[in-house]
Amino acid sequence: MEWTGARYADGPTVEVRTWIDAPPERVWPLVSDIALMPELSDELRSAEWLDGATKPALGARFLGRSRHDALGEWSTTSYVVECAPACAFAWAVQDVAEPTALWRFGLRAERGGTELTEWVRMGPGSSGLSRAIERMPEKEQKIVFVRLREFERNMTATLDRIKCLAERN
Repeated sequence: MEWTGARYADGPTVEVRTWIDAPPERVWPLVSDIALMPELSDELRSAEWLDGATKPALGARFLGRSRHDALGEWSTTSYVVECAPACAFAWAVQDVAEPTALWRFGLRAERGGTELTEWVRMGPGSSGLSRAIERMPEKEQKIVFVRLREFERNMTATLDRIKCLAERN
């Protein structure tokens, strides 16, 4: 990732991708299983459906608990905003209209397998990161850049783990 000088209000994004030697129908259950995600993520510690939901569906909510050495521990409620089996799974964190982040897995059949992408956009809603920026506004671009690089590294590791699971089955 190259330095962009992005600010939080810019809604900076990161996207990573990989090709998986398995059809989208085999990859979908992995990317849409929120209970599996803590095993695949370096920050997410647990995730559970809320309001009686048991699987992904448009509008369903889930609670995620995360941990980061510099940011501490926190929990968020996320809302499924896109749920197209074998195509896309996306969720808005904390607020659908002004999420602290918007996350998305995209699946596309390609070359007999699946091109899997993971994408995230920061903000525009207030988050732990935006509060850190408020405390150190002169470091905003560096804070955003460092967090984007962390996202890129963690997302790449997550996709590598999904790839291993999908290709093993």
